[in-house]
Amino acid sequence: MHKRAVLRFDGTLEQGFRVTLEISDIGAPVFTEVSGGLPAAVLLSAELKHWQKSYRASLGQSRITLEAISLQTGALSQIEACKTSAKKIQSLLKQWLSAPEFQPIEGRLRDVLSPNEFIEILLKSSDPQLHRMPWHLWDFIERNPNIELSISSPSERLTTVKSTHERVRILAVLGDRRGIDTDADRQLLQQLPNTELVFLVEPSRQELHQHLWEQAWDILFFAGHSQTEENRGCLNLNPTESLTLEELNFGLRKAISRGLQLAIFNSCDGLGLAYDLEQLHIPHTIVMGEPVPDFVAQAFLKEFLKAFANGFHLQISIRQAREYLQGLEGDFPCASWLPTTFQNSATASLTWQDLAKPIEKTAPKWSKLRAIPLAMAVSITCTSLVAGTRYLGLMEAWELGGYDRLMRLRPAENIDSRFLIVTVTEKDIQNQNQAGEPGSSSLSDRSLAKLVDKLGSKGFEPAIIGLNIYRSNEVDKNNAVLAERMKNSKSLLGMCKVSSPDPHDVGIGQPPEINPEQIGFSDIIGDDDRVIRRHYLAMSDIPPRSKCKADLGFGLQIALGYLEKKGIEWDFSIPHIYKIGNLTFPVLAAHTGGYQKNRLQGEQILLNYRATPDLVSFAPQVTLEYALSELKPEEVKDKIVLIGTVAAARYGEFNQTPYESIPPVVLQGQMASQLLSAVLNGRLLIGTWPTWIEIIWIGGWSFAGGLLIVLCRRPLHLALAALVEIAILTGICFGLLQLGYWVPLIPSIIGLSGSASLAAAIDYRRYATRTTIKQSAEILIDRSKNA
Repeated sequence: MHKRAVLRFDGTLEQGFRVTLEISDIGAPVFTEVSGGLPAAVLLSAELKHWQKSYRASLGQSRITLEAISLQTGALSQIEACKTSAKKIQSLLKQWLSAPEFQPIEGRLRDVLSPNEFIEILLKSSDPQLHRMPWHLWDFIERNPNIELSISSPSERLTTVKSTHERVRILAVLGDRRGIDTDADRQLLQQLPNTELVFLVEPSRQELHQHLWEQAWDILFFAGHSQTEENRGCLNLNPTESLTLEELNFGLRKAISRGLQLAIFNSCDGLGLAYDLEQLHIPHTIVMGEPVPDFVAQAFLKEFLKAFANGFHLQISIRQAREYLQGLEGDFPCASWLPTTFQNSATASLTWQDLAKPIEKTAPKWSKLRAIPLAMAVSITCTSLVAGTRYLGLMEAWELGGYDRLMRLRPAENIDSRFLIVTVTEKDIQNQNQAGEPGSSSLSDRSLAKLVDKLGSKGFEPAIIGLNIYRSNEVDKNNAVLAERMKNSKSLLGMCKVSSPDPHDVGIGQPPEINPEQIGFSDIIGDDDRVIRRHYLAMSDIPPRSKCKADLGFGLQIALGYLEKKGIEWDFSIPHIYKIGNLTFPVLAAHTGGYQKNRLQGEQILLNYRATPDLVSFAPQVTLEYALSELKPEEVKDKIVLIGTVAAARYGEFNQTPYESIPPVVLQGQMASQLLSAVLNGRLLIGTWPTWIEIIWIGGWSFAGGLLIVLCRRPLHLALAALVEIAILTGICFGLLQLGYWVPLIPSIIGLSGSASLAAAIDYRRYATRTTIKQSAEILIDRSKNA
């Protein structure tokens, strides 16, 4: 979408103008409106008339009637007079447009319109002198290369329709050729791509009317002699016959109603022709505002058609051709002043592509068969690029993001009733401090002693007590009973921390009273976005300086302690193989799934969170205050009791997950719950395919994307089909994740989309090349016939 600026001039040069500026996006309501004015410009008006007289006197051979073609005495002096007058007009025009009354208009144009975007400027005025004005000399237009001013009538009706032709249909009328070379125009038109040309050479009025009436055209072109008399245009069709456009009124109306978009009159003095066509509401008209030399007319047509057929907007094509004409002004003064564009304000700017259906619609049926090896070739190319890019780890962030989205789509699960989490809240910490119970951590020795004593009471007897609180210092001497129970308990598990991102850190030591075999490390590994997606099972290389010597993770220790009481054994004797009961856990290796950066130290598995409606509440929870006063035996019997703080503001941030942030005690519980659920309940773990299978998977979807070109020739259909395939791919990946397989989603989407786009581009280029060759052959045949 581009912008349009409409300048409305009410008045005359002799009396001055009231000017209104309206700016809008094409097809949208006006969003800026400014009023201003311009003073009377009597000198400018007089100089315009003087310039017109001296310009016409300076012409030699030109596309005017033969009676007007003559070299007058003193032609060189008239050329100099024309140039002098043109300079005066340029100076007077700039001075006039610098008037204070006009500055709000120009200032708003500069503020709102970007010089880097194409902008339509339409001039609406009934003063013919404004139509002949050299507006391209306005400073604002000179400094903005994407602007060309067009004349527009006050009427905003549009009676034409969009073209339904597969080629651009041009009716080229080569009128009275006496004294001029219209064959040059013919040759330029024949070089246009994707066209269907019909030439009428010096036709009769009846012949021209018949072609306008009976067939649909996109462009009407005229080369020959024409003139304007009292604002009415007149064409010389042949040496004996001329007519006004009013005499072709019904034929032109019929052509416009069937889709005529553009009329080009590469002939002299065509403003009257443009005025007549405006009354018929044609979208676009190009004329020469004054008599035009034959050489200038041909040069303009050549540069205009070259730009227009290459995809530039109509107005920009005219501007490029106009600027080219400036190089001829040594011999042909003011040549760049001649081209004038008229545009119906009810239509948008025109491009060559707007004049015909997309080329893809005419592709021959046999090309579908040839598209199959094309699909194979592009799929192999795209698969190789995607696999290589993925191997370098450049897609990891995208893959992990896609993995998170699929995880969040899974249906909710029931809570794990094997667990009870005792949370130490901010209120619990304040209560301990008020009671004079300072401790080495968030849980004081006295409160821990009370809790352990209660959990050890008859009837409570939990299976495992997991202390998810760092206690690297010894128990206070006043709590000798607590120290003794911690040493003798086979159910109490503690934790320590091996290291942190600080290279000088020595970690956090383990509780001195707990048996080292009942200690697990709390270290976790997040991805670059700090999200925890993996369970760190075991650590093979513990730094010698670390105070923590545990080689198994805290969550794993909890699960093993619980399973031991169920009589389930495990075997970790084979490196990188973790077998618990009859289940072997899929340990991640380098270049596994979406992890392609070779940084998977230690033994890790993907963490399959128990996706309860509230991830934090995956298991029953009570506060420390409740546990010490109201806890019942049935809430604890044979369960795993995890004790940990949830006061994030005091003891650090929560852990990020694909779902939400959770406290560390909940994260460790999720890890232990995953292991227990897999061993005891058959809950699926999440694994990946071997690399070679993943490459085949990506390649298959890349081939499916390339194969779309066989079924879908239209860009819209191709895009919709690709979206359907992507939706199917996403659904399959989600279903496989439900079955425990994380398969490549994002790389497959990239491969599918890339193959479809590349195959379509290659197929289009092939067909366009065949079309160009065919058209070139047709042109050669046509020229040989004419010869």
